[in-house]
Amino acid sequence: MIKVRNLSKHYGELVVLKDISCNIKKGEVISVIGPSGTGKSTFLRCLNLLETPTGGSIFINDVPLLDKHTNVPKLRQKMGMVFQSFNLYAHLSVIENLTIGPVKLLGKKYTEANAKAMELLKIVGLAEKADSFPDELSGGQKQRVAIARCMAMEPEILLFDEPTSALDPTMVSEVLAVIRRLSREGMTMIIVTHEMDFARNTSSRVFYMDEGIIYEEGTPQQIFDNPQKEKTKAFINRVRSLNFRIKSRNYDLYAMQGEMEAFCEKHMVSKKVTGFVVHIAEELLELQTDFAGISLSLSYAEKEGDVQLVCESAGLPLNPLKEELLEDDIALKLILGRCKSVNYSYTDGKNILVLRIKSE
Repeated sequence: MIKVRNLSKHYGELVVLKDISCNIKKGEVISVIGPSGTGKSTFLRCLNLLETPTGGSIFINDVPLLDKHTNVPKLRQKMGMVFQSFNLYAHLSVIENLTIGPVKLLGKKYTEANAKAMELLKIVGLAEKADSFPDELSGGQKQRVAIARCMAMEPEILLFDEPTSALDPTMVSEVLAVIRRLSREGMTMIIVTHEMDFARNTSSRVFYMDEGIIYEEGTPQQIFDNPQKEKTKAFINRVRSLNFRIKSRNYDLYAMQGEMEAFCEKHMVSKKVTGFVVHIAEELLELQTDFAGISLSLSYAEKEGDVQLVCESAGLPLNPLKEELLEDDIALKLILGRCKSVNYSYTDGKNILVLRIKSE
């Protein structure tokens, strides 16, 4: 139903979308997830030309959207868009918001448009609000009206740009329930969302976007349970990280420990585990022999509650935590005693130690 080939979007020297290609079939529900600022909303806005792509092509039912001979307004009528800020006409009642488009753009009679509008308001649970004005509605009710208004134009495709991001958490579920109903009825939808449970349970496919590209795509099970790429894994597990570059033996230990403590406090890591982290990092650096280039990374996975230290150092293969040294070094025993697991590898000229910290 939608075919995108080599889509790009630049704002001057700022590259927002890079060479995106994808196919979306009739009846699919595509959730687009990823960090803020990675082009998700821009991708959506390019699909209906709210933003003009810099390059590439978009086909809607095999009709080239960017061709100069294409009747773009007619083609765009097939795509309804729901924004995070509702965009209702404040001076019109709810029923008038739903009927103005079909009457003025589709040429429908008012009685027909009115009957259809009331039917749609019943579907979204707001028939009793037909004569109310937008400022008399809650945020969740406004968004449900916005969805009904899109449906009044009889679109074949619905685009949702973070439809719940402006809502109080108590109102999110009512909007998501309406979208779920539309998905069950076979509406083709592309949804930019930060609601991970919704994306997992409602989508037929998930696009994970990062760095202006569709970085990874697959079924919800593939993306959420078995992501293949590191950035996808970090996002799904909500991994937060703190990184240090140490270039000499005279590094500032106390500044590093202070940053680690602040990071752990921010992510509500217990004081006991924080103590483990600070102590292990100090002991680990004491065991290093080559300070030409050491990278130390502290990460916290929100989903798993997992705290991890990764130490990378250049030079010849050397694992400072060799088992045979344990009897002679109390520091090594302390480190290993406070870790769930310790893994050593030597890759691309780097010694890599991955330590998962015990939670208790």
